Amino acid sequence: MSKRAASEAQTGQPFLKATVDGIKRENVVMDEMGEFEDAWEDDIESDEEVVNGNDEGNDDDGMDVDEVLPAIEESDELPQAHQVFIPGRDTLGKDEILEPDDSVYIMRHSMSVNWPCLSFDILKDNLGDQRKRFPETAYIVAGTQADAANKNEVVVCKMSSLHRTQKDGNNSDSENEDDEDDDDLDEDAILEYRSIPHVGGVNRIRAQPTSSYPLPSQPYHVATWADTGKVHIWDIRRLIESLDVPGYTYDKTRAQTPVFTINSHGMAEGFAMDWAASGPSSLRLLTGDVHSKIFLTTSTPSGFNALSQPFISHTSSIEDLQWSPTEPTVFASCSADRSIRLWDVRTKGRKSVAGIETAHDSDVNVISWNKLTSYLIVSGGDEGAIKAWDLRNVQKSGTKSIDPAPVASFTWHKAPITSIEWHPTEESTFAAGGADDQVTLWDLAVEQDDDEAGMGESFNGESEVPPQLLFVHQGQRDVKEIHWHPQIPGSVISTAADGFNIFKTISV
Repeated sequence: MSKRAASEAQTGQPFLKATVDGIKRENVVMDEMGEFEDAWEDDIESDEEVVNGNDEGNDDDGMDVDEVLPAIEESDELPQAHQVFIPGRDTLGKDEILEPDDSVYIMRHSMSVNWPCLSFDILKDNLGDQRKRFPETAYIVAGTQADAANKNEVVVCKMSSLHRTQKDGNNSDSENEDDEDDDDLDEDAILEYRSIPHVGGVNRIRAQPTSSYPLPSQPYHVATWADTGKVHIWDIRRLIESLDVPGYTYDKTRAQTPVFTINSHGMAEGFAMDWAASGPSSLRLLTGDVHSKIFLTTSTPSGFNALSQPFISHTSSIEDLQWSPTEPTVFASCSADRSIRLWDVRTKGRKSVAGIETAHDSDVNVISWNKLTSYLIVSGGDEGAIKAWDLRNVQKSGTKSIDPAPVASFTWHKAPITSIEWHPTEESTFAAGGADDQVTLWDLAVEQDDDEAGMGESFNGESEVPPQLLFVHQGQRDVKEIHWHPQIPGSVISTAADGFNIFKTISV
């Protein structure tokens, strides 16, 4: 991987501290005008003549003359400046709130929903790849966590009119100047949605992988992990069409019925889930539950088939699953037993083939397999640590060996890591979300400049800002899941207890 100096990376600090009442300007001081010494004294007109000529505030014609007011001197004290808020170092006062610094955002929108969504996934659309022109449009599918089981839904959302963040003229960058004038319209984003009932809260939802938008004759499948222990597979194609085609009608009864339900887990709840595709009509779905079992479900032209024999090497809850981006039969898992394991579905006995026995000091909550550098996995733990692993150093299961050291490790977050994902086109960049209300963007290719080493302020035993930390996005409460948008470069969507954010920064 190529390396960049820390000085070349832009670190965004998007939130500032400000009082709720706003910034108060100091009272302007009114002083009397002092004497003005004229180095080029006028011999024709004396000061006395000037004074006499303006007696009573009238001129010879009786016209009013504006009274000369004393000069206003500016206060020596400048208005209170905004402060950059550093998580882990700074704390908000009783009357302080966080304000976003829009100068470090290219796009930033917040959207509320009826019920919190613990999980969502981005849907592939037919609007084109690598698009950069604003306003943007994005499609997602999400599952709710309502206050009653019968109120939950699977929601397909269309986010449109996603305009560029408005800034002062002095803050426009070269990229902004290349765009059309209509990119800078100041309009609110639009959120449209279609929903189907879902029995039980949705712990996790994942859409089938596809390299392009499915043809009209093909279904678009999503899977939901319900807190009832069931895994449902749905075809949401009709819901998407109804958002895009005016007057589109469909059979709601058919759309609201699962295509297939996986009962392999019994009554055990679960969170881990991942799709893989061997072809347009061949899908594979992994699901893992709190009883440490992983099941595989495959598809055929005639429907889905849930395999009965589980994969069993973990000793605690399965927290996340990831298919290999290059090996169609290999997948990785992480667990509350603190381990990361590698599996091959062809192995007899359904045992893991390799692994890291103690990857974190506590539960390993999430993992992400790098699709561009296929030997790298990044993981997030319950203790808040983020670690990157080189799978070429991982030993086969059953061999007596010491766990490999991570190639990178960060302890910036101070609460459990709840989501982590590699950038789809930048091999060294990833995003992480945590229960400390932060979404962070990282670049492993950044190295600290030798001239800057040891010069930064430290707190909590850590460098103030690790050189690999590009950006910190805040403002959401209890961040649950994040995803890079694969068709809008650099854009991130995050879900939290208080709704969704979609943003793009100047750093990535």
